[in-house]
Amino acid sequence: MQIDRRRLLQAAAAAPCLAATGTARARSGAILLGTATPGGGFPVYGAALIAALKSVESDLEIEARGTTGSIENISLLGRGELDLGLVTGEVLHEALAGIGGPVSRVTVLSAMYSQPGLFVVRADSPARTIEDLRGRPVAFGARGSGLVVLARYVLDGIGLDLDRDFQAIVLDRAGDGPAMVLDGRAAALWGGGLGWPGFTAMATSPGGARFIAPDAAQVRAIRAKHAFLKPLLVPARTYPGQEAPIASVGSWSVVATRPDLDDALAYRLARALHRAEPILATALPQAAETTSANTVAAIARPESLHRGAARYLREAGLLA
Repeated sequence: MQIDRRRLLQAAAAAPCLAATGTARARSGAILLGTATPGGGFPVYGAALIAALKSVESDLEIEARGTTGSIENISLLGRGELDLGLVTGEVLHEALAGIGGPVSRVTVLSAMYSQPGLFVVRADSPARTIEDLRGRPVAFGARGSGLVVLARYVLDGIGLDLDRDFQAIVLDRAGDGPAMVLDGRAAALWGGGLGWPGFTAMATSPGGARFIAPDAAQVRAIRAKHAFLKPLLVPARTYPGQEAPIASVGSWSVVATRPDLDDALAYRLARALHRAEPILATALPQAAETTSANTVAAIARPESLHRGAARYLREAGLLA
């Protein structure tokens, strides 16, 4: 399966969101970080990341910029219009492999957190399996979001197509999804990760929510077709009312860098991130996975690490 990143990027660019200012350069000396649309996980993570880094190195100046998400962030990084960008693993995989577009030279500064993909429905929904959602309106995420790309891979792995088999709703803002499910405009919302705002909004709604993930046979089928996806787990009680762990598939989102980011700056940022790990974990539960050790474990190709980050990880004894 190939996903045309050019087409998705064109659709993302047309969406009304904060991306209108996303390509503006930061004030002099500041590092520019691309996040995503309001209501998703990336803006929340970006704010926590900036605060944690400044807490260990007060003279680091980093500005967050709202974009349409992972696909646009890859493009802006490649053009040197962002210094750092938050990117899902599926979009990074395609960018580095040249799937659906030219090969990108972006590199990785750090892993962020794992992102298992799931559907969420209202607790009173009759839907219990992915098959039960066929033909129904489903909100699959914001235009330009890597979560939409993940959904396409997951569904393709079990013989389904997002556009053919569902009444697919692609959002202008990630935060619009929960309301659509709660008021009946959508039967389900697709999302991913631990502490994802859309899942939290659904789980804390008055009627509660229930999650739907690929079953064990479907996970095997997905990974047989798309081996870069990893088996991932949502631990029990990650969300209110979720008493059992949920197994699914997904990847690790990353903090990516423009190809020519200064080696010394990347080294400094990697070192600061290592020092800020406990601060990030306290500020945002899912950011507890942002560790130097997880960066080494999550990156399938060590050569995709930025040279400055790789040098720090070697000096820290984490990378051979």
